[in-house]
This record gives sequence, C-alpha cells and structure tokens, in this order.
Amino acid sequence: MTTATRQEILTRIRTATAGVSHKGEECEEAYRGIERDYRHVSDQTIGQRIDLLTERLQEYGATVAECSPQELPSAIAREITASGKRILAAPSALPADWLVRGPEWRLDRNLSTAEIEAAEGVVTVATCAIADSGTIVLHHGPAEGRRILTLLPDWHLCILRTSQVVAILPEYFDRFPQPPALITWISGPSATADIEMTRIKGVHGPRSLTVILVNDTA
Repeated sequence: MTTATRQEILTRIRTATAGVSHKGEECEEAYRGIERDYRHVSDQTIGQRIDLLTERLQEYGATVAECSPQELPSAIAREITASGKRILAAPSALPADWLVRGPEWRLDRNLSTAEIEAAEGVVTVATCAIADSGTIVLHHGPAEGRRILTLLPDWHLCILRTSQVVAILPEYFDRFPQPPALITWISGPSATADIEMTRIKGVHGPRSLTVILVNDTA
C-alpha cells in the first residue's frame, strides 16, 4: 500500500465519521438507545427445543443419544465402545462413575500438549446448548476442562442435560448475563472448506462429535 493510498483511506474514514462523538458516556447512551425488537424469549416447549437441537446436531454430522440420569454411565460406556477409542482424556472433575471400564483414562491434572494430542477422544460436560443453531456452549468449568482439552483429541463425547438447552441466543444471555471471557461455541464437528468447497473435517478441533442428552426435565 502506497502512502497516497493509505492517506486516501484515512481521509475517507475521517469524512465518514465526522461529527460522531467517541466520548465514553455518549457512546454508552447511543448503545442503550439501539432498538432491540428481536425475539428475546421463545415459546417452544422443552420437547420442541430438544427435537430442534437434535435435528441441527445431526445435520452437522454429530451423533446424538438420549438417556435418563440413572442410565448415563451405561450410555457413556455404549458410546465409547461404539467409537472404538481406547485412550481418552477427561477433566479431573469428571464424575468418577463416568470413567467406565475399558479405555485408558488420562485425567487432566496438567497434561502436556503432547499427552492431550495422543488421546483419541475426550469426555466433558457442557454449560448450555442453543437449539436454534445447534450450538453447544462450553464455559470451561471444572468438568468441562481447558479449551485445549476439547480441541486436540479426534473425538468429543459431550454430556448435556436437557435443562441446559435454550431455544435461541438471547435466552442464553438471559441465563448468563455476565458470561466468562473464555467461551467455546461448538456447532457440530470441526470442519472447513477450501476455495473449491472441498469439506475437510478436523482442521481446528475434533472430527467427530457425540452428544448424550440426559433427560432431567421429565
């Protein structure tokens, strides 16, 4: 970029923003004055939310299973067996009865990057899910683990309670008005496409996602 081109861009910016105040109080007042006439609350029932979330997750290529709270350990065992994964990472706060027999478990008590990457899968809980977009939200609490724990392994088994599912994004912010600074938003397995629209899985996260929906709202 030449000096003349840079100067032209800056001149256009100054012209476009002429008369716009950048004082903090005035900016906050202008922000409060923005019309927010979008939906804040959905009229969907819990059953409709779960059906929509399941549909969205399956559209993304995720596997979805359902169980009762009492059936959860056996449901975890079934999904792990079906995945064929033998080395699994997990947050150190994951409930002990979820660490089912069979695989080698690596609890994250300061696991190195190499140790996490060597794991074939990871098992965590979630904070919330948004049915409208099929998005799972991680706040990285004790049983959700560090972000790196859910990015490096090839398979993510996520445990989600039906009471954690909201219908639309504004309902998430109503439930968490002051969310943490670090949040991971998961909409299906990791995938991207190149300029020729060739879809490739696992570029920036797990290639496979399995969600167990635990029905605690019956």
